[in-house]
Amino acid sequence: MASSIAPFFAGVLGLGAPELVVILVILLVMVVVSLVRGIAAFLQSTKLDLESGDDGPRATEMQLKQNKMMFARVKYQALAIVVVALVIMASR
Repeated sequence: MASSIAPFFAGVLGLGAPELVVILVILLVMVVVSLVRGIAAFLQSTKLDLESGDDGPRATEMQLKQNKMMFARVKYQALAIVVVALVIMASR
């Protein structure tokens, strides 16, 4: 199976191991950026919650942004795992 997939990426898409490594690095940078933005939103929402003193069960704008950034991080990590699998298949 792996021997039939690697030529597909090399021939049809023109992607070899070096190109996939570049894509992987880009995805890893995207993971770090979304992680940092999510943590920043978490810290800001925590600060705003402490200052407002509300105990109500509501989602603030910063908490929604935090959730969005963490979902983006998970998505980019999943794509990075797929690229690592493709690099492994292409290197065989």
